[in-house]
Amino acid sequence: MRFVSKGIAKGKLQALYAAILKPRMIEEKMLNLLRQGRISKWFSGIGQEAIAVGVTKALDDDEFVFPLHRNLGVFTSRDVPLDRLFMQFQGKERGYTKGRDRSFHFGVKEHHIVGMISHLGPQLTLANGVALAHLLNKEKKIAVAFTGEGGTSEGDFHEALNVASVWNLPVIFVIENNGYGLSTPTSEQFKCKQLADRGLGYGMEAHTIDGNNVLEVYNQVLSLKKSMAKNPRPVLLECMTFRMRGHEEASGVKYVPKELFEEWGKKDPVENFEKHLLAQKHIDKNYIEQLRKDIQSEINNALEVAFAEPNIVPSKEFEVNDIYSDLQTPASPSGGFVRIEGSGKRSKKRFVDAISDALDLAMSKNDQMVIMGQDVAEYGGVFKITEGFLTKYGKERVRNTPICESAIVGAALGLSLKGYKAIMEMQFADFATCGFNQIVNNLAKLHYRWGENANVVVRMPTGAGVGAGPFHSQSNEAWYTHTPGLKVVFPSNPHDAKGLLLASIEDPNPVIFFEHKAMYRSIEEDVFDNYYTEEIGKASLIREGEDISIITYGMGVHWAKEALGRNDDISADLLDLRTLLPLDYEAIENSVKKTGKVIILHEDTLTGGIGGEISAYISENCFEYLDAPIVRSASLDTPVPFSKELEDNFLPKDRFEQQLLELLNY
Repeated sequence: MRFVSKGIAKGKLQALYAAILKPRMIEEKMLNLLRQGRISKWFSGIGQEAIAVGVTKALDDDEFVFPLHRNLGVFTSRDVPLDRLFMQFQGKERGYTKGRDRSFHFGVKEHHIVGMISHLGPQLTLANGVALAHLLNKEKKIAVAFTGEGGTSEGDFHEALNVASVWNLPVIFVIENNGYGLSTPTSEQFKCKQLADRGLGYGMEAHTIDGNNVLEVYNQVLSLKKSMAKNPRPVLLECMTFRMRGHEEASGVKYVPKELFEEWGKKDPVENFEKHLLAQKHIDKNYIEQLRKDIQSEINNALEVAFAEPNIVPSKEFEVNDIYSDLQTPASPSGGFVRIEGSGKRSKKRFVDAISDALDLAMSKNDQMVIMGQDVAEYGGVFKITEGFLTKYGKERVRNTPICESAIVGAALGLSLKGYKAIMEMQFADFATCGFNQIVNNLAKLHYRWGENANVVVRMPTGAGVGAGPFHSQSNEAWYTHTPGLKVVFPSNPHDAKGLLLASIEDPNPVIFFEHKAMYRSIEEDVFDNYYTEEIGKASLIREGEDISIITYGMGVHWAKEALGRNDDISADLLDLRTLLPLDYEAIENSVKKTGKVIILHEDTLTGGIGGEISAYISENCFEYLDAPIVRSASLDTPVPFSKELEDNFLPKDRFEQQLLELLNY
């Protein structure tokens, strides 16, 4: 192993040695604690420390790193307090996830570290978002994301590299190639000679280096960083290394040939760097002995504090109330929603105009807001909602994207980490399946896991009635109402669409905003021209009555209005939910207790639709007020068909009126 230390000061070399020794000593201690049953699990990075340490030490402290579960050296190199780190490993409340997630599945924003989720690959696209923010802010900074050789087979790897290349993002993608994805050798994972060879396919600079040589890693990243500051671009950096322990300790290492351990044992990154520094007389035996004593003392003291920390006493109320980030706005700096009233001139606006108007006003108000999606720039989006935005706000803030929903949701989250508001348009709500993991596992869980808000709105053109068939017509809102941490908004009219979208943009939490395609140009009303908001989580009582409660949202509101228009003798409460997560249970209860009869109408299919949840809630909390069984009116349990006749049969519009009359006569 050849170390090139020319030009590196003695103090820096000693600091690198201390930085690579500390995670090794922590790991050795953790393995002992695991054997003693004092921690529950450990993913060892012994043998790979030079990569995490070399990369992190080459970066500025305010440059974001996106590590994996073997990159302890990233955290120690950024001086994350060991007592809190150990509390994290033990599931204590003062750990970084308050006991809610394990090992390195967390971030420490003050140290510019964003940890992984269990799904390999998504962290790469978050790094793209941070790198994009660097470009927008004209900062000469880079972002770095780690992946393993196994993770390079994930779709997120392809999407992340492609977007980074197309947008010339200053990000380094570090591949820790340790030869095995759990137990599967690289020969069964990819055909190219080196993973760096893939860089060519993305038009991307790529390098393969010795990942066990901390100076080679450090020098390479330092050189790339300086070059990328002058010429922003992505780089693929493959670091060859070897994992000296199993995937995790319970896995063992029987699947790995013994000779590999012998070969790579000679390349130990800590021992070899130590020998080099001794040979160059940068350190001596006394220095090593004292350094080890100091590190061991730091570890033991931090462990003493961590073990003394009491176990968590669970609180149902605290857990449930800690799902969302507090809403703080200029109108409400101390938190909580303060409605911005509409005033002044009104004008006729179609649903589509109201959405466009909201986005336009928000873009004018917030110069750190970015709209991203397929065809949203020159073309104005497939529904022309952002038409003209490119001329007004420029290509940096109105960004066409490749067809890669997962990467763009991830980039939106990365932008959020840098203080931006990201609006991501799904061309159709159906296509969100390709970004589903990012939405339900990254956006939704971020605040609950480590207290960081995901300031992202995902716009979802949805719904049937336009003859678009099974893949452009689904009502998939129930997928997201089942996911704590998201807010799900579904307006039924232009006034609410504008006010709720502006409220969604002001909300620091991830909002999935559904817009019914059939309403875009068919629904019109007078809407305030100025900036105003409607409260997320509050239903609207559109019509009051005594005999029956109709609980609905979206297109269901208009179907209900039509049915009531044909039956003007019916005295009905018509409750437009507007928000599906969180639900306005107070409004639901008030209506049910008044009328005693309830029909829940939605376009989504019957099984698994949110109507089932609302029905269960009413049964559990309002049973004594009911005068009849709760009725659900919903679409057939089939995919959405294409032909008009089949689609009309699929939708509940015609069935609803019959069900309404039958319930009234019960």
